[in-house]
Amino acid sequence: MVVLAMCQMYKDNKREEEEDGIKKNLGFSFDFSGVEEDKEGDIRKGRIMREEAKSDDDREDDVSESEGFLLGFDNENPRERDEGGESGFAIGFDDQFGSSRGSQGGASTMDVNLSLGLGEEPSSSSAAVDHNEDECEGDSRTKRPKVESFSRDWVRPFTAATSSDANSCNFHTTDHIQRDGGDGCKISENEDLEVQMDLTDDLLHMVFSFLKSIDLCRTSMVCRQWRAASAHEDFWRFLNFENRNISLEQFEDMCHRYPNAIQVNICGTPALHSLVMKAVSALRNLGDITLGRGTLGETFFQALTDCQLLKSLVIIDATLGNGMQEIPIYHERLRQLQIVKCRVLRVTVRCPQLETLSLKRSHMAHAVLNCPLLRDLDIASCHKFSDAAIRSAATSCPLLESLDISNCSCVTDETLREIALTCANLHVLDASYCPNISLESVRLPMLTVLKLHSCEGITSASMAAVSHSYMLEVLELDNCSLLALVSLDLPRLQNIRLVHCRKSTDLNLQSVMLSSITVSNCPSLQRINITSNSLQKLVLQKQESLTTLTLQCQCLQEVDLAGCESLTNSICDVFCDGGACPMLKSLVLDHCESLTAVGFRSTSLVSLSLAGCRAVTSLELVCPYLENVSLDGCDHLERASFCPVGLQSLNLGICPKLSVLHIEAPHMQLLELKGCGVLSEASINCPLLTSLDASFCSHLKDECLSATATSCQFIGSLILMSCPSVGPDGLSSLSRLPYLTSLDLSYTFLTNLQPVFESCLQLKVLKLQACKYLADSSLEPLYKEGALPALCELELSYGTLCQSAIEELLAYCTRLTHVSLNGCANMHDLNWGCSSDQLSEQPDRLLQNLNCVGCPNIKKVVIPQLARCFHLSSLNLSLSANLREVDIACFNLCFLNLSNCSSLEILKLECPRLSILFLQSCNIDEETLEAALSQCNMLETLDVRFCPKICPVSMGRLRTACPSLKRIFSSLSPHDGQGDRGVTIEKRRSSTGEHFITFQTRPMAPQIVLRHTSSSVSKRRLPLLLAATKSSSSSLSTTFSSSSAANGSSRMGFGEVAGGTAAECAVVCCCCPCALMNFLVLTVYKLPAGLCRKALQQKRRNRLMKKGLLPLRNHHRHCQCGYDDTEMHIHPVAAADEVMPSVETDEDVMQLEKEMWDRFYGGGFWRSPSQKSNH
Repeated sequence: MVVLAMCQMYKDNKREEEEDGIKKNLGFSFDFSGVEEDKEGDIRKGRIMREEAKSDDDREDDVSESEGFLLGFDNENPRERDEGGESGFAIGFDDQFGSSRGSQGGASTMDVNLSLGLGEEPSSSSAAVDHNEDECEGDSRTKRPKVESFSRDWVRPFTAATSSDANSCNFHTTDHIQRDGGDGCKISENEDLEVQMDLTDDLLHMVFSFLKSIDLCRTSMVCRQWRAASAHEDFWRFLNFENRNISLEQFEDMCHRYPNAIQVNICGTPALHSLVMKAVSALRNLGDITLGRGTLGETFFQALTDCQLLKSLVIIDATLGNGMQEIPIYHERLRQLQIVKCRVLRVTVRCPQLETLSLKRSHMAHAVLNCPLLRDLDIASCHKFSDAAIRSAATSCPLLESLDISNCSCVTDETLREIALTCANLHVLDASYCPNISLESVRLPMLTVLKLHSCEGITSASMAAVSHSYMLEVLELDNCSLLALVSLDLPRLQNIRLVHCRKSTDLNLQSVMLSSITVSNCPSLQRINITSNSLQKLVLQKQESLTTLTLQCQCLQEVDLAGCESLTNSICDVFCDGGACPMLKSLVLDHCESLTAVGFRSTSLVSLSLAGCRAVTSLELVCPYLENVSLDGCDHLERASFCPVGLQSLNLGICPKLSVLHIEAPHMQLLELKGCGVLSEASINCPLLTSLDASFCSHLKDECLSATATSCQFIGSLILMSCPSVGPDGLSSLSRLPYLTSLDLSYTFLTNLQPVFESCLQLKVLKLQACKYLADSSLEPLYKEGALPALCELELSYGTLCQSAIEELLAYCTRLTHVSLNGCANMHDLNWGCSSDQLSEQPDRLLQNLNCVGCPNIKKVVIPQLARCFHLSSLNLSLSANLREVDIACFNLCFLNLSNCSSLEILKLECPRLSILFLQSCNIDEETLEAALSQCNMLETLDVRFCPKICPVSMGRLRTACPSLKRIFSSLSPHDGQGDRGVTIEKRRSSTGEHFITFQTRPMAPQIVLRHTSSSVSKRRLPLLLAATKSSSSSLSTTFSSSSAANGSSRMGFGEVAGGTAAECAVVCCCCPCALMNFLVLTVYKLPAGLCRKALQQKRRNRLMKKGLLPLRNHHRHCQCGYDDTEMHIHPVAAADEVMPSVETDEDVMQLEKEMWDRFYGGGFWRSPSQKSNH
């Protein structure tokens, strides 16, 4: 058998004469002793041919069997097929497996089970194979065998070794492969292809129980055991063929194969009536039927009595009978019946065990019910049901507990009274969208759920009837437009909804178990009174008219009153200690614009939000556990007191009117008072405060600063920017802050820093930006006396220190790491190499970052190696317009910015670790830049945009000078990497007098020639003033053209002609509509208006002439030239020099017009490539 299988796999790939060599490589041989070679060869060849034909037939059977499993069933007798072997069951899943069927059909699976000894006869081995195969078949029913599966097209050589145990059904192969590695060498590898799967049938059954029908069909294609396991009847108790194109024969076969199925879903299948009749007749254990989207005949309902175990019947969107007849439904054990969206004239239901009936959205006029045990009835949206029909159907069910009559517009209060009297156990009533009910005389004492959405008849009187339902738990009153007063005292009420009740003004609820209230879009609601011991969250957003809120809620924790604009200051008393909400934790009062004075005393409040309360002027909080407070937009706040609170951080935002502030917060660490411009009295008692930002507190005085320093001794960062009222006394009090490391005194009027030097000994960061009143000697203690020994960062931007003070500071304060001198107008040079003797005596500088941005008078920057700036990594000298020379030798410098230094001429760099260099808008030339880059071995980014002296062709030279460059930013370089090729510029003159500028790129052969010829290539339009005198003149233009070897003449390019033509067409297309519009305006408006104006003037003139204000015209005295003495005007005569302009003026005008035309044709889409070169 092994030989046969191997030959079968080799027959398409290996030649018959290479068999001995292959066997030798595989490491095994076959010994058939006692038989002649020729006879053995003939016998073996005949056996191989027979086995091949047999194996092909078996594979065809397997393939057809697998296809039958996927597609359905063949034409054989189902009973014979069931007895003879396994077959498919995936009926109705053709659309899912259409693609997989094609891929799986061509491959076959072979299960091998053998025990073969070398040297045995082939006949004995075949017998052994057959015997062991039968044993494996029997053993596979109890335990999953160890199986190796092969594909037909898997042709890799292998060696086979078998075990002596036939019951184990183990097939072990060791693959010894020799492959060609590509260069002639052989690669050998061994692969262990043993697959052991010890899944028993019980395990498979448990795993497959979690799969759906479609997944079971897929798993059945794995192997025979999985096919048998997935076909177990436990998995096919529910035959779901919803929206499947299943035939009657296929469905009949499925019913025959699985007669114990208990559920069937054939909704949306063709031949609905035939399929369901077959299911009713074949499946005797059927308990659940779902069908729809078709036509059901009357015989189906008559055959329902044959299904003795039927419990549920669901019919969706179907036509019952012919749609115009009465359908009887009789069944002794049916418990659930749903006839949804069906077309039928009348239904008679007689089911003594029926408990749930739904006729929702069905087109029927009447229903006769004989269901004494019915508990749930749904006739919602049955528009053809009359009031009497609803009454008859509901009253015939005395045990009814749930009734849904929503969208039944014919229902009246009389019907509800009848139902209330008959159905004493009614618990759930949905009467939404019933406009004719008011419930005024209806009593439903056992009702627990009542839904009255969009009931126009519900008024305040209806609430009196609802209050008699003592068991009521859920009440929904959405869109009851006439409901004005809601007052309920229901002990079991848990949930109430009041949405879009536009006339409701009062809400009074008293319920011990009330846990949820939804009130929204009730614009007239003014008063709310709630009493509950279970309510935990209350949301009343955007109740614009709400003025009074009374709460008696012991468990209330969250309240959201955002947008309640009419709430007054009395709301604070509701949530204070001693009120009715002792467990309140979160309160939201955003945009309550009527609040002016807010005060809370609460030991439970944790979060408070007053964002957008612009009218609040006074705030007092005594909340020891308050952790979050929001005051955004409270820009009219004048007095604030937080004593005590549990805040850890507080940001008052921008409160320009805040003048008095008291804070007592034992846990606060961060306080921001930025923008409190008029704050003059501040008492801050925060012992754990570490950061205080008092920027722009212009009225903050020394006394406040001194008191704060006394009570907050852990402050490490203090910002007093733009606090002009802080003086020496306040700065001296900073000695009480032993942990102060950062101090910002920018934009202050300080003249002396001695208090800072004496009191802040641990200071690391000092910012003195724009302190223009500091004297030149104010920083002498830093570099002469050694003040502030821990200082690392110094900010002196936009100051008035002189050149000598800056030089001494930088020379002797070697411990500084960050120095900013931006905008220092008095700094002229930064030369650290003038006194080499002094520099050699100084220790190493710790400077890492130096900023000198926008220093207009700095001209020279020299930082030699003797300056010992070994730690300098960033230097920014941008926007220094007068900077001419830069000479830097820093080993660790990584970033250098010289952008917008327009006067830069000399650049010397010895910075081996420089990686970023900005030279944007600098006037440096190429040679200087190339020499500077040659000393920067690690430069990666270079910015030379808008540098007029650096040509795009020099990028290659720059890359050659600095091979490490990765990015070059240049506004003049059209293509990246253009400088990588050698570029030469050559200017020549031809024999005809034409000038050529040739750009020749190496190693590429094509050349680009710029030709300047004396003859005009393109004719421009003449200026208007010059057209009369110089009709033949033309302007010069430069065009790109290729030299012609034949005649040397130039001509206009095709693209230029096409562009000019398109431009002229665009002008015509744009101007024609405008001209047409002007013509329409002229004819429709201007001409009639002119005629009317002329007529009115003539009428006025005639009226004045009648009154004698104007003399009468004498029409007979007019001369032939049309002169009229009544309208004679005298005009001044101009001088001769004014009438005749000078020649110079005329030439100026013509020159100006010429320039105007040049600019006109040189811009926009008229601009041609030849005209681009001139501009």
